Amino acid sequence: MLNWIYTTLGEAWGPLRLFNSFFFLSGMGFATCALATWILLPRLWSMLPTDRGRAFAVNADQSVGKPVSAGLIFISLFCVASLIFIPITARPLLTVPFMLAALVVGYLDDRRGGFSEYQLAVMDAAIALGAATVICGFQPVDIWLPLWKGGLTLAPWIAIPLAAGVIWLSINATNCSDGVDGVSGSLSGVAIIILGGLLYTVIGNEAVASHLRIPVNRDGANWAIMAFLMVGCIAGYLWYNAPPSQVLMGDAGSRPIGLLIGMLVVATNNPLFLLLIGSVLLLNGATGLVKVALARFFGLKVLSRVRFPLHDHCRKELGWTNSQVLVRFMLLQIGVSALLVLLALKLR
Repeated sequence: MLNWIYTTLGEAWGPLRLFNSFFFLSGMGFATCALATWILLPRLWSMLPTDRGRAFAVNADQSVGKPVSAGLIFISLFCVASLIFIPITARPLLTVPFMLAALVVGYLDDRRGGFSEYQLAVMDAAIALGAATVICGFQPVDIWLPLWKGGLTLAPWIAIPLAAGVIWLSINATNCSDGVDGVSGSLSGVAIIILGGLLYTVIGNEAVASHLRIPVNRDGANWAIMAFLMVGCIAGYLWYNAPPSQVLMGDAGSRPIGLLIGMLVVATNNPLFLLLIGSVLLLNGATGLVKVALARFFGLKVLSRVRFPLHDHCRKELGWTNSQVLVRFMLLQIGVSALLVLLALKLR
């Protein structure tokens, strides 16, 4: 919307040219989302359902009675902000309906006390497939990989399922990482900041992308705006979710956030970025999914002495406090992700 105002009235009043600056839109979008979330959350969370505790989760009783599904508030703000700050012709804007779909699925799961695992898997797959189709289109997709000098061109019938798989894994890994005050939001925020920065300064910058011999994404700056809008919302939410938390994001927050991380990874044209950017998220959440799948479908029992999500193992078996889990996981996320991304960009 703001870009449209510049296009329509920019010549009449010079300062409106700021509405054509991706840097300005990202910065103002971040600040607006953070402030709006910070103001609205405590005023609206009395209308949210309350947490009932989770079976087998460590210290689950500490969350019982707290407002849950805060994602209903800040994801809705994110969607409205996207319509304001992202140009109306930008492809990333077409993914907003899928963010709303993930929000609805997550909220209903919070409200009802839980869909079955298979129901959620199917709904996540449908959302992931729809988002992947919008991002990839029905055209061949160029991808690049670390340690691979050239690029690879994938046909749509390969690129879309691959992208959908990346997004599906991201949704569930992020969802499984929720359970310790501040952890899921902080880890997700770091991942989204790094992805947004890459899309703005590297993958969306034709000169830099050409220098590094990676495919340029001409919507990279628009994806970056979307990333920083979400970081603003997460920042406003974390103000109240810092240990000890006053409110919980629930599936209504974790599923759309995971969806966005997956979509940003697909936008980089490098599916391995999910491993590089979300290393701690995947280690914390997705490894549990793999363990359960191997046991349930193949009868293979691995890591039987390790609790998943991994934050429960750290609290129960290693005696870490919630604050220690938060800080140590954050340090690992920042350090490992930054190192892996630099290596991925330079070792071609």
